[in-house]
Amino acid sequence: MFIADFLCAEARLIVEADGGQHDPEVDAGRTRYLEYCGFRILRFWNHEILTNIDGVLDVIADALRAPPHPDHLR
Repeated sequence: MFIADFLCAEARLIVEADGGQHDPEVDAGRTRYLEYCGFRILRFWNHEILTNIDGVLDVIADALRAPPHPDHLR
């Protein structure tokens, strides 16, 4: 079981805020599994969220406007 930082179930979109506590190897496996389950994953470093919130929000908005990939409709 995983706990996502932010989830929009309707859009099958997960947003993760990554900081120093994240292990890239563990995160990669978790991302692969969640993508296999049909979720799209967006990852942002904490400092990116704090210093470029407009850019982060633009990426999230673009992802919400894009339809999920057909292979991920499970």
